[in-house]
Amino acid sequence: MQNVAADCPLGRKSTWAKWLCGWSASLALAAQAQIDLTALDRQMTGPRAQVLVLGSVHLSEMPQGFNPAALDGLLNRLAAFKPDIITIEALAGEECDRALRYASKYGPDYCPPTNVAQAATGLDVPAAIAALDQALQAFSPAQATPPQRRRLAALFLAANDRASAYVQWLQLPEGERRADASLNAALVAQLERIATRNNENYQIGARLAARLGLQRVHAVDDHTGDNIAYTDRAAFGRAVEAAWAAGRAELDAREQQELALKQATDLLPLYRFINDPAHLRVLADVNVAAALRASSPQAYPQIWVAGWEIRNLRMVANIHESFRERPGARVLAIVGVSHKPWFDAWLGQLQGLDSVDVAAVLSAAPGAGPERGGDDQRTAQPGR
Repeated sequence: MQNVAADCPLGRKSTWAKWLCGWSASLALAAQAQIDLTALDRQMTGPRAQVLVLGSVHLSEMPQGFNPAALDGLLNRLAAFKPDIITIEALAGEECDRALRYASKYGPDYCPPTNVAQAATGLDVPAAIAALDQALQAFSPAQATPPQRRRLAALFLAANDRASAYVQWLQLPEGERRADASLNAALVAQLERIATRNNENYQIGARLAARLGLQRVHAVDDHTGDNIAYTDRAAFGRAVEAAWAAGRAELDAREQQELALKQATDLLPLYRFINDPAHLRVLADVNVAAALRASSPQAYPQIWVAGWEIRNLRMVANIHESFRERPGARVLAIVGVSHKPWFDAWLGQLQGLDSVDVAAVLSAAPGAGPERGGDDQRTAQPGR
């Protein structure tokens, strides 16, 4: 800490010098008296949210011949956690609509188009979101009819929420997975294509949500903060990739282990491996520490880190919003594994929330939930 007394020696000083010394002293005292925000909820009444962050591989990068049945062991463990809310690394329809209105900033292809769903429903994204809110408020899962679920699937597609549309599709009996007045043949074809896609949002998030009787998943990704205004995209990419390459010797060795685990008919060991703190430490070092150490005349790697952190902050805020009105919710956040250290650290700073140990969940026998921690379960996850 700076020595204020040394900067403000005794003796005659100008009014400006006196003000500067007083200001410096105030800063020093403020630094010593920072409030521990993590302690504010120790006497909280009512239930605390339980949040589990699952780091995932991107299933689109799985070896040829990948069979989604290899995820069954993982899904069994996650189902035992019994989440009320599932979040996924996807862009929300609301953000997609905003980006489309600022196409000069974000580009015309920020999100997939909804023109087919809009033609089928007559609704653009804002109108579809409003219709969904109304329909879900009146929806009773116990009395849900196939036409109601097909209507919800169509609305979710129009709202640019494909994973939630697939949740509704999966909860239809197979004989009811067909076109009707609400869900036309073109939208059915979209859903059938989704069923074949190797994407963790569908093969883990949507499948688990449907299995648990949830009506949707929550898209929490956000690229508005890492939409970097560079003048030379290629040079930016080269600088960042060079920074990563300089620091990835240990990661290269671990990726060979990961590749071998990806070949298995049961991917549960793979998910245990990539969610292990030792693996997360290596990922974080390559992603950020190596970039910050790199030298670049334009500071491109450091700029990338700033965008990465803004993206993660906004994603964590979106996760919190998903259960804002539901104290005590059980939340599963599914995200690319590189994000997990940031999610664990920043979610752990929120009030009324306990982080659930992913290792305990993935190691538990099917049907058994993780053991509960002590009075302050937040200590279960690193980054608190």
